[in-house]
Amino acid sequence: MHWTHNLIRALAVTLIMALLPRTAASLELHSIQQAAANFQSSDAHLQEMFRAALLDTGKLAEYAPDGTAYVKTGDIPAEWLRDASAQSRPYLFFAKTDPEVRGLLRAIIERMAKYLQIDPYANAFTSDYRVWEQKFELDSLAYPVMLAWSYWKTTGDTSIFDDNFAKALDKILATMQREQDHPRSSQYQHKELQDGKGRPVGYTGMIWTGFRPSDDACYYNYLIPSEMMAVVALGDISEIEKTVFRNLIKAHAATALRDEVQRGIQTYGLVYVPKYGYVYAYEVDGLGHAILTDDANVPSLLSAPYIGYTSASDRYYQNTRAFLLSQDNPSYYTGKVARGIGSYHTPDRWVWPLALVMEGLTATSASEKQDVINQLLASDPGDHLLHESFDPDDPAHYTRVDFGWPNALFSEFVLTSFSGVNEIPMGDTSDLEFRSE
Repeated sequence: MHWTHNLIRALAVTLIMALLPRTAASLELHSIQQAAANFQSSDAHLQEMFRAALLDTGKLAEYAPDGTAYVKTGDIPAEWLRDASAQSRPYLFFAKTDPEVRGLLRAIIERMAKYLQIDPYANAFTSDYRVWEQKFELDSLAYPVMLAWSYWKTTGDTSIFDDNFAKALDKILATMQREQDHPRSSQYQHKELQDGKGRPVGYTGMIWTGFRPSDDACYYNYLIPSEMMAVVALGDISEIEKTVFRNLIKAHAATALRDEVQRGIQTYGLVYVPKYGYVYAYEVDGLGHAILTDDANVPSLLSAPYIGYTSASDRYYQNTRAFLLSQDNPSYYTGKVARGIGSYHTPDRWVWPLALVMEGLTATSASEKQDVINQLLASDPGDHLLHESFDPDDPAHYTRVDFGWPNALFSEFVLTSFSGVNEIPMGDTSDLEFRSE
């Protein structure tokens, strides 16, 4: 089982880290530190956890000799395109008014553009630009685009869209187009996939992906949450190409691919479940097979409104959400302290803070948001940080002593849901066509 290997690794890292003090902040960002210091709450525990979460990315980011910025995931000395994009996102709240933060975000985006040119099939890299893992995850192509688009819309700064970034967009678009017809067009293989290339798939217009955002191999290779994120990112690419680069041909190509993926999702990704109605499947193969579940890692089905794909009030999302947050979902677990979605990547029946935070971010009621906060505070093992997963009966047992992503997402949740800060935009999908009954 994959989770046993990961648990052993996590326990080893925990023992090593316990013997060492956590490194001091690599970066001194005045507005971030001030926001952390000034945050006040009647709940002292929430106050401490928010401050630790907001400062966490600054402790994991550092400038490289080439002027770019490297963001490691935490206790693993590598940068994931997905994780680093998510870890950087809360700092967008401060980028408009703080040139230091803008400079850091530009440096992060510049490095990601270089990664994508080196190998668009890789999901993680080292500080010296070597490939750490070559697990093709569709979301790893989408995340940097969405970060750059959000940076642009938040700050108005187009300086990130240089020749380096343009070349990265070319790589992204070409890779997505190639993987639309994986069996005939792709040379990508990985030892963790069945027969190296994955199980058989039918042509759907969607984009084949080898691995989930958890870094685990897909069972069926059209991963609906990642397809959703690709739709948003392709819309972002189209707007960037049209508005900034003035390249109507590339803009049209991105829009055409986006629309094909969207039709594929609406045609193959919705499955009728008598108790819930039509719900989005987690994975499909275009040959009539589907998996009905979710994974804590984002993109997830639960995260569809957060990533900008659909609204939280959409009927199919509501049906899906009701299924996901129920005992009918095989990845939904309950315990004495918390209840939520877990992952095949970690021990059975352990809950992930990432999924709890996402439940809060997509909740439409104040009571559900507060309930999520209460569970997250209860998951604190004593260091005031969120971790990868934990035993919902005993949060003292957890994986990954140092994991930046959930802490960044938690700080975003607190700012937007409890501090009145406006959400950072992800993308514009208002012109998409959705299935209607």
